[in-house]
Amino acid sequence: MRDIYKDETVVVPAGVTLAIKSRVITVEGPRGKLVKAIKHINMDLRLLPAKSEGRDTIVKLAVWHGARKHVACLRTVKSLIENMITGVTKGFRYKIKAVYAHFPINVIVNDAGKSVEIRNFLGEKLARQVPMLEGVTISEAKGQKDEYWLEGNDIEMVSQSAADMHIACLVRNKDIRKFLDGLYVSDKGNVVQDE
Repeated sequence: MRDIYKDETVVVPAGVTLAIKSRVITVEGPRGKLVKAIKHINMDLRLLPAKSEGRDTIVKLAVWHGARKHVACLRTVKSLIENMITGVTKGFRYKIKAVYAHFPINVIVNDAGKSVEIRNFLGEKLARQVPMLEGVTISEAKGQKDEYWLEGNDIEMVSQSAADMHIACLVRNKDIRKFLDGLYVSDKGNVVQDE
């Protein structure tokens, strides 16, 4: 059954500027600028400016005569805009832990955090190179052994870089219930922590 009209709203906080032009969303904040094109999704996007000083700007998303899957896109785009706002205000941090039983995995950060080299995985001589995606930097955790932090403003780039590191260290031709070695995401959070 089609819904005649469905809508969602997103509140843009103070200190963040959001612009929409032909379904290209641009968000600017204290940590930088993010741009996403959602031209493939057919929906109304309206930026309702603050009526008075001290009130927040509102983004209104609407779908007319939408089927179930079309209406589901509303929540997806709402989450996308909220993640962009969080990225330019707080940033995203994924913590990755190197897990091993016998052969210690050596993770070497190269190019000022723009790529990583993984050595001695299951005792192999092969060195695996994993480049970080655009806007993502990796660093060793302060005071924590075998932990690495991936930080960036775009949640898609940070999570994909973490997935690339995990996939580079998959165990092949062995029982994965026994060989649990690899790089795993242990925690997800923000760079700027709330007090």
